[in-house]
Amino acid sequence: MSHRTGPAALTGVLALALSTGLVAAPVSAAPSVPAAQVSAAPLGAQPLGDAAYPRQEPLPEPPVEETDAALKPGLTAYHDIARRLNAAMEGSDRVSAEVLTQTAGGRQVYLVTLTAKENANQARRQAAYRDLITEDPAAAARDRRLAQQYKTPVFVNANIHGNEFEGTDAALRLVEDYATSNDASVKQLLKRSRIHLVISANPDGRHDNTRRNAAGFDLNRDFVTATQPETVAVRDALLHTQPLLMLDLHGYVNGTLVEPTTPPHGENYEYDLFIKHAYPNGLGMEEAVNGLGYDEGDGVRPVQVPLRDWDEGWDDWPPIFTPQYAALHGAVAHTIEIPLRVNNASYDLPAEELRRRSAINTDIAHAAITGTLEYAAAHRDELLADHIEIFRRGEAGEPQTPVEEGLFDGVIGPEDVYTTSYPRAYVIPVGDGQRSAPAAARLVDFLVANDVEVTRLEQDRLLAGRSYPAGSYVVDLHQAKRGMANTILGRGTDISDRVDAMYDISGWSHALLWGADVDTVPDGDPLRIAGELVEGADPTGSLADSSSGWLLPMQDPADVQAASLLLEQGVPVELLADGSVLVPADYPWAASNVVETFGVELAAAPAGASGGTLEASDRAVGVSGSAEERWALTEMGLDVREVSTAALNDGLDLSDLDALYVSTGLDWADLSDDARTEVRDFLADGGGIVGRGVAGARLNDAVDLVEATAVRGRSDANGVVGVDNDADSPVAAAATPETFVYSPVWFTELGDDVRVDQRLDEDPLVSGHWRATSAGEGGPEDAAGQAVVVSAEADGSRGVLFGTEPLFRAHPKGQFALVARALLWVGSDAR
Repeated sequence: MSHRTGPAALTGVLALALSTGLVAAPVSAAPSVPAAQVSAAPLGAQPLGDAAYPRQEPLPEPPVEETDAALKPGLTAYHDIARRLNAAMEGSDRVSAEVLTQTAGGRQVYLVTLTAKENANQARRQAAYRDLITEDPAAAARDRRLAQQYKTPVFVNANIHGNEFEGTDAALRLVEDYATSNDASVKQLLKRSRIHLVISANPDGRHDNTRRNAAGFDLNRDFVTATQPETVAVRDALLHTQPLLMLDLHGYVNGTLVEPTTPPHGENYEYDLFIKHAYPNGLGMEEAVNGLGYDEGDGVRPVQVPLRDWDEGWDDWPPIFTPQYAALHGAVAHTIEIPLRVNNASYDLPAEELRRRSAINTDIAHAAITGTLEYAAAHRDELLADHIEIFRRGEAGEPQTPVEEGLFDGVIGPEDVYTTSYPRAYVIPVGDGQRSAPAAARLVDFLVANDVEVTRLEQDRLLAGRSYPAGSYVVDLHQAKRGMANTILGRGTDISDRVDAMYDISGWSHALLWGADVDTVPDGDPLRIAGELVEGADPTGSLADSSSGWLLPMQDPADVQAASLLLEQGVPVELLADGSVLVPADYPWAASNVVETFGVELAAAPAGASGGTLEASDRAVGVSGSAEERWALTEMGLDVREVSTAALNDGLDLSDLDALYVSTGLDWADLSDDARTEVRDFLADGGGIVGRGVAGARLNDAVDLVEATAVRGRSDANGVVGVDNDADSPVAAAATPETFVYSPVWFTELGDDVRVDQRLDEDPLVSGHWRATSAGEGGPEDAAGQAVVVSAEADGSRGVLFGTEPLFRAHPKGQFALVARALLWVGSDAR
């Protein structure tokens, strides 16, 4: 959350499916997957998860790399981190270092724990206390031995943005200081607490001087979707350690920015308990940082606390950031932005100046950590009691307690009061009441991975007047992690009238955007159910008896993966007029294989069904888009080839492609004459274009493919919107009734041959933030009922335009197949 601005290839589609987690329960053997692509396992599932301390298996020390970007500002290179940690472990029994995961670049993410020695029995006792806090928080609140003996966890996450360096060095300084400190307060702290530090959450970005990881993802936007190994590893470490206090160390804002944040505040937190400690701890960090003595003469301005000093613009509303995600698991969590920039253009400053700045930044980050540890020691009992109370309220199903207005001498005002009303439960049906079995299984697995309790019904049940078959999944909101459950499954809230400016996204909903049907059981329902908590979804997949072939519905990414594998295997599947895919009756082995592997459901094809035969080459897609969009298309098994203005100007040949996806990075105005000819020849040969947003619309205008005028909404508008899909469209017939927008675009002045595949509802915004501009334009009222996906065919070429964001990060995962359908429709010879 910094700056004031808003993979390695796998062998075959099957290996890709296994590595990305798109498939809920694969059961077939597959080619081996590179370690960098495999999601990190939860710490609790590893042998050392609850073992005694210290844990001191020596870390492998990588070779020296003089090109490491941390060296110029005088900071610790990646290759030196393991050496320093090994030295600290060798000289102290208070230091334990473990590897959380390996990155796409082959580097390791380390978790260090500082604590006094624990034997195996003591470690097991601590694990039992930790589990009791969420499994029976009422009992935990009464347990005097827990109150006296529990070693309260504090968590520090550093360097999640790779070129925000100094948090790593501050964490290493703390490790080395505490390893041998004779200070009585340090010794007492380590007896009563565990301090967990992720030394560098993004070692690839640190080495390469980039904000994002090696796959091009901003890891601090990935926590409620968890697509990257680094994010999964930090998430699982947070769940396993369950900290009371948490810091995420960033840069650069001058003066040092210390959260808590401006409104809007996350509606699924117990904010009254959160802010009770977050604000005083923030003031303590402010005192520690300002007490270092740095001033304007050093280029350092006084600390600023957004809750106190700003009106809006630095909020804790979305759960995409590390601290905001951690707060949903009971942590009092803060982002810290250290002051003196050493990255981007400032990295070109002389090394001497960079080292001066980085030394100051390291001091400040270290002061924030030690200030928080002092708060943890001084307020241990109250922090622990309130931590337990968060979960007790959830388990009891009690209403939230609104934060008291006027608190902290008027710092808290009515603008800071955010609460929600929880339903009694959510139900994820199985059988005929479920739109997509793979999507439902994926959602269940995701809930469990985020420590949400999910119950599988043992028998048919009537809930809120609707009958559900045995095997359906129920998420009872009377549970400790109800805030996390509701964050994932709730519809969200329209907050457009509460603030004018947001830091990042404002709306999300896995229930609405991940492609599964999810029903709500209203509050007050007795919810009499019988079943067991699950550790994951049941395997899905079905193959109907058929002599006429089978239909892949192409409504979920798993369906697209199945089609991609069939094409890769040379199976002559056919694209039908409604956008579904026909698997020929002569290939029962292939149909059975994708059912087992991807959990898809293949219904019997109608007698006589036929369409145009797809070719293996139809998997090849030229993509000029973001890293996240390339990832989403690759995850579905498509053969993604990068395209850009520069590549075309350098002579890129498009002749082996049938479809182009363009959302950014390809500007007609900057193409050479030869490059423009290449694009025109591509279209003349029957190639098609799927364009998204303004860049896609501009390219479409240049090649005159779809007759439509793009209209831009307010640029920072974003959220979940309701849509109406054309039931006869090969592109949108199987799409969900909600999608996602960011900087929305819609299309007017449509030509007679243009099909409207998808329109916005008359009241489009379900959740998020979307206002008109100051001139009264670009709001949801202007967009109501307008076309947001349109398509046409001209001179043998086809085009589709999207004004929505169907591949935005991994939030609208249920929309991914919509884009795949569009690419197959524009690119195939199946006419």
